[in-house]
Amino acid sequence: MTAFRAACIQTRASDDVAENIREVGKLVREAAARGAHFIATPENATLMAANAPAKLARSFPEAEDPALPAFSDLARELKIWLSLGSIATRLDAEKTANRSFLFSPDGGIAARYNKIHLFDVEVAEGETYRESATVTGGDRAVLADTPWGRMGLTVCYDIRFPHLYRRLALAGAFAFTIPSAFTVPTGQAHWHVLLRARAIENGAFVIAPAQGGAHAGGRRTYGHSLIVGPWGEVLAESPGDEPGVILAGIDPLQSARARARMPSLTQDRPFDGP
Repeated sequence: MTAFRAACIQTRASDDVAENIREVGKLVREAAARGAHFIATPENATLMAANAPAKLARSFPEAEDPALPAFSDLARELKIWLSLGSIATRLDAEKTANRSFLFSPDGGIAARYNKIHLFDVEVAEGETYRESATVTGGDRAVLADTPWGRMGLTVCYDIRFPHLYRRLALAGAFAFTIPSAFTVPTGQAHWHVLLRARAIENGAFVIAPAQGGAHAGGRRTYGHSLIVGPWGEVLAESPGDEPGVILAGIDPLQSARARARMPSLTQDRPFDGP
């Protein structure tokens, strides 16, 4: 239960996988040089394609994805815990999984998580997303054991389903990773509120690296990567949508203290209706 330094990498991924791997790697090295022990990258860290067919064409099966050996080597070299927020992992000719990986300092994959809740939303007139058209949703919540305690792995749209975080907290998670690529309209309206709410409800840290800026095909993402404390306080925030690194100190004991002050995790009650 020792304290550690966490970092969020904010990126602006393109449709060039190799370029994205290089750019994320540079920022991971910067974060490690600044003392981070746990480094998290955003959703779609290695690919933001112009459209669904382009994403499928540039995706790889897990065994062939060049990102995995690259980030495994980086975790081993820098002796860090590295959350590859998510990549599009090809399952077959028509579908991918939106899959998150957690690498341990020996380069091994400590945990995998497939995004459960898929983004099928019309966020504004002419701006519609149907993630389920090309992505198969996961069906299992995932906890990862780290030297500091258990972390719950989630991805982006999951944030709107508070029962997932409750389950993870009740199973022992003191922190959640929420790598994201939020749209600008939903980010402006909901990003800070939702992240702080998930932290407050569960007395947990939230580590939320984000995509920011303009991507292939004209999509824009909100940025504003955040690290939030278990009392809802913002510990670090990217000031806008530019690529970069934010860091914050994380003391797992603060989660225990927040849960003692507000013991709602122990006070859930069954009820009937409506």
